[in-house]
Amino acid sequence: MIKKITFLIFLSFHISKGQEKNTSIFSINPEILLGVSGTPNTNFPDRRLQKQVFLNFGWHHSIHRQKWLSFLKTRKAGVSLGYTDLGNQHKLGDVFTIQTFLEFNAFRSEDINIHLGIGTSYFTEKYHSITNEFNKAVSTNLTWSFRMFMFYNLIKSNQFNWRVGVGYTHHSNGHTSFPNQGYNSFLLSVGTEIKTTKEAVSDTIFVHKPKKFNSKYYSIRSGLGVHVLSEAFNEMKNVYIVSGEYGKIYNNTFKLGFGAYFRFYESYYDYILNNESLVQEGREFSDLQSNPFMNSLNVGITANTEFLLNHFGIDIQIGVNLFKPAYKIDARINQGWGFVPRTIPEEGGFFRLGDLSETYYTLKYRFSGRLGLKYYFIGTSEKPIHNFFVGAFINSNLGQADFTEIAIGYTKQLTARSK
Repeated sequence: MIKKITFLIFLSFHISKGQEKNTSIFSINPEILLGVSGTPNTNFPDRRLQKQVFLNFGWHHSIHRQKWLSFLKTRKAGVSLGYTDLGNQHKLGDVFTIQTFLEFNAFRSEDINIHLGIGTSYFTEKYHSITNEFNKAVSTNLTWSFRMFMFYNLIKSNQFNWRVGVGYTHHSNGHTSFPNQGYNSFLLSVGTEIKTTKEAVSDTIFVHKPKKFNSKYYSIRSGLGVHVLSEAFNEMKNVYIVSGEYGKIYNNTFKLGFGAYFRFYESYYDYILNNESLVQEGREFSDLQSNPFMNSLNVGITANTEFLLNHFGIDIQIGVNLFKPAYKIDARINQGWGFVPRTIPEEGGFFRLGDLSETYYTLKYRFSGRLGLKYYFIGTSEKPIHNFFVGAFINSNLGQADFTEIAIGYTKQLTARSK
């Protein structure tokens, strides 16, 4: 988790600067937000209205010379610092957030903007089995943090821009510790954008159109993930990942590729090797004992998309699992809220198990996902043949968090064609 926060802070202060220094204007945008958070679990602590204060530091782009800015029509990129009072200081505490963000014009209107942020948050209060047993939203101090808002400009001038907004925030630790129900909140915002220069910033995008540039590529990645099996086996174990992809880069901005991944889950391996309940002789998954290592592997194929933002990439992956036999252990333990629950005695208590005949289990077993950020050591606007990157990702089973990953990788452009 420390590596994750270090990487994201480093990312925050580089994604927003250094993109178009000669064509950007800096602004500070304080905002006050009020809203409500959903109830993550039964008997969750009572809370008052949620209150937030955010300070957004942004670089505006009115002339787009880099292809990623032109393609995405980005009007602002920057860093957000936030404080949240969840409405119950004793049980829920305070939240401190740092995020990178991008803003886009929406619906062809200069007065409506979409704000997307990703980063990390620090919670002063978390789940504790004795002192805070009904707060099952987060069980780690550090979590992933996502923010999606729509803003409307009320009053604009050369130096000030008053605006209101409505949006959604989410916090989750990426399956690194249980319980992890997460916080989902809906908020209203009011704030002002203060430009540090009186020069006007037009919301109309003036695009410099360099020649189109297409190229084929291949990429390899090695990652280390953190995963916990369940609330009963709540110890962080490693996931070792190797993956590769091949595809095409369009206009030096958008990547589309196909690939494969190979993963080894230490948590599955230890569960089988330690002869835990579900794999004991005579139990339903005893066949996994035949080869603990092989049965702890996960092999799949992927479709990958990535937006290239010069030194940074927003990476999205959809995968199909071809081989993940030990996932049925995971599902039986963690899907206990299913339609046909059963109970079996375990050392220290009882566990309610899920039903593997459910369609939801089949879909979660078959489909995987990955979302994250990459940092390229050489800006992609330079069209380098060889490039290296580091990245932070959250991996999922059909949208439900599976593990958090830190990775390093290499990419090579194979053929190039300018238009």
